Amino acid sequence: MFGLRRARKTAAILVATAATAATALLASPTASAAPQPIVGGTTTTTAEYPFVVQITDASGNQFCGGTLVAAKKVVTAAHCMAGESAGSVRVVGGRTYLNGTDGTVSDVSKIWVNPGYSDATNGDDVAVLTLSTALPYTPVSYVSSSQTGVYAAGTTARILGWGTTSENGSSSNQLRTATVPIVADSSCKTSYGSDFVQSDMVCAGLTTGGVDTCQGDSGGPLLIGGVLAGITSWGEGCAEAGYPGVYTRLTTFSDLVTAQVNS
Repeated sequence: MFGLRRARKTAAILVATAATAATALLASPTASAAPQPIVGGTTTTTAEYPFVVQITDASGNQFCGGTLVAAKKVVTAAHCMAGESAGSVRVVGGRTYLNGTDGTVSDVSKIWVNPGYSDATNGDDVAVLTLSTALPYTPVSYVSSSQTGVYAAGTTARILGWGTTSENGSSSNQLRTATVPIVADSSCKTSYGSDFVQSDMVCAGLTTGGVDTCQGDSGGPLLIGGVLAGITSWGEGCAEAGYPGVYTRLTTFSDLVTAQVNS
């Protein structure tokens, strides 16, 4: 089974993940062939993308990304929240650099994890955080359940995050971004076999590799036409030829997300 997720938590977990990948030939969530985070991307700012947020532990260490969809609501990946409690995480908006002190830090008052979630490679990889403090940044709209046509093969999508720069390496201090094409479901099935759940997932990346999300980018946005259409979920390595990144297909979960946004 493929499947390491792209969250990054602690050094101990990084070591354990690397050992697992080495012995079982599973998908490493680190950039095994990648010189940069958001592999092949460029630096950007939260002024350009004000809805992109850092998810950190209580000490301020970033381990996932998220997307602000309302003043007090952030969409992220379920696997980022596995084992977490509301008191153990923070959300940071308006901060381009991980080592910055600007922006707004909010506690989390509620974590909703899709009740169907068990593992990223089984699908259902979506969560919604309710913030204690409203963030003063412009949120982004997200796809409705009827907008399934946005995932047409070849459509350009944008990815963003602070992911790692090399295998077991350091994260990017500055937010980065890149564009990748949506991959046909049939091609993604060829790459990942039964681990690709078509109803829940969508793939994006170049056939030749070289551009991808990586470890630490989990939970961040996949934007299509400036609208949130996916959530960084998992993949085989980072930017490897023939193995595009796998993202949560948000149209499938849009109604569930809306229920949480409106709660």
